[in-house]
Amino acid sequence: MKVIGTETSQILASRISDALKINFVEVKFSRFPDGELYLCANDLDQEMIIVGSIVNSDSLIQLLLLIDACGGSCNHLVVPYMGYARQDKRFKPGEPISARAIARAISRGIDSCITVNIHDKNVLSYFDIPANDVSLATDIGNHIVTMGLKKPLILAPDDGATTFALQVATVGKWDCDHLSKTRISGDKVKIAPKSLSAKNRSIVIVDDIISTGGTIATASAMLKKQGARDVYAICIHGVFTNGAYGLLKAAGIKEIICSDTIERGCSLYSAASRIADTLTQ
Repeated sequence: MKVIGTETSQILASRISDALKINFVEVKFSRFPDGELYLCANDLDQEMIIVGSIVNSDSLIQLLLLIDACGGSCNHLVVPYMGYARQDKRFKPGEPISARAIARAISRGIDSCITVNIHDKNVLSYFDIPANDVSLATDIGNHIVTMGLKKPLILAPDDGATTFALQVATVGKWDCDHLSKTRISGDKVKIAPKSLSAKNRSIVIVDDIISTGGTIATASAMLKKQGARDVYAICIHGVFTNGAYGLLKAAGIKEIICSDTIERGCSLYSAASRIADTLTQ
């Protein structure tokens, strides 16, 4: 068994190979003059672990090419971040169910698949192969332990993310709450913890994904006004569209942290051990 990865997941793929103590396969990536993608993998094995996050159209094409290059092997696919997964329903006639289209496309030539904190686990039913989702909630909790915060308050950005936040908080037996919006007037909204006070506390807002960061940025500013000592934001998938990282930093968030499901400069904890453990089960 060997591990191979696309360009978008080459660091995470190498970490998975280290965790499993198996060889990592080199892949040469290039592009034809007309813009088409090319790759060539060296020294494949009869059993392969293929790692590739889908962060844009090129990464999807590259993953499809890599799956085809591994044709003939028993292939286990790891999709740390599955783009298009949030388009999991048809809201009006003529729309595709994009999550289904992607799942079907990457199922071909694959024996099993692992995703990480996918937007909705119902998406797993769209795969034509056995698919399993793993959560990094405990890994976020373990990272918070290393930050040395004194009795932090773990906050979900909304009620829907409370279960995830509770899983994080359980690691350190920390207090947990979710942010709640209260309309003060026609154009004024207050965002604060639903039940607990933020005053003189280190606040850690946790979520599975940070995309635009708008809600968290607004919440951070309000939490600071309510007396929070510091505000941190930790997610699994750091998408950070439209300058979201800068927006969060400008809003006064002390540290913005994500995993390496999407490889960023702020990827301070890894999904590798969780994925490796799942692969060996």
